[in-house]
Amino acid sequence: MRLCRFGPEGFLAVSDEQDRFRVLFSDPFETMPGGWEFGRTLRSTEVGLMAPLRPGKIVGVGRNFSEHAAELSNPTPLEPVIFLKSPSSVTGPNAPILLPPESDRVEYEGEIAVVIRRRLRRAAAAEVRSSILGVTCACDVTARDLQERDVTFARAKSFDTFCPLGPAILINPDLESLEVITRVNGEERQRGSTAQMTWGIVDLVVYLSQTMTLDAGDVVLTGTPPGVGALHPGDTVEVEVGGVGVLENPVEKICIT
Repeated sequence: MRLCRFGPEGFLAVSDEQDRFRVLFSDPFETMPGGWEFGRTLRSTEVGLMAPLRPGKIVGVGRNFSEHAAELSNPTPLEPVIFLKSPSSVTGPNAPILLPPESDRVEYEGEIAVVIRRRLRRAAAAEVRSSILGVTCACDVTARDLQERDVTFARAKSFDTFCPLGPAILINPDLESLEVITRVNGEERQRGSTAQMTWGIVDLVVYLSQTMTLDAGDVVLTGTPPGVGALHPGDTVEVEVGGVGVLENPVEKICIT
């Protein structure tokens, strides 16, 4: 079962295996899926997909794939590397990633994004498992030259459109058996699985909850596999997570006049 948001109003809808969409009347952060109430059924041609949620905060985890750390000449960290990405960087499926004039090298990073269902603070593993709504696709777009120049990752990660999310949230996934694939212009550039992560999804969320309270609707980016590379105007980026679908975004350059 997949949860999505469609426009222009931003209504929530649920799709099934036949790709039918049913308007969701329930709050998915308050009511468990078994108790959801639905409205009318929509045809897929009627649904204009938006980012499936507007997170209160986006917590990123860097270098969670050792091969990605190595390709950037970084050691595998002893603890998860945590950074925050501005919520204003979120954009949805088919919306353009805009390359800012402040950066000469913007790169894609395809990732599995975890959506928190209820508040977590200093949580144990069992509580974390029951408090994850699902996963979605994310592209952690990064101004690599600014990341290398700045003391923190904040500016490099937070330009508008630098966090595409979607096309839907896969509800109750198998957190230990997920795979993420990134393609640029139809060519596969990245492929990684949760089995290759230094810290698995549950362990990451447990760790994060020791540092900060995670609220309903927050998003955790779990790290990118090796194969990151530059984006150029005219490119099309696809991030796919099994069961979620394909998040596709064109790339454009901001024109300053």
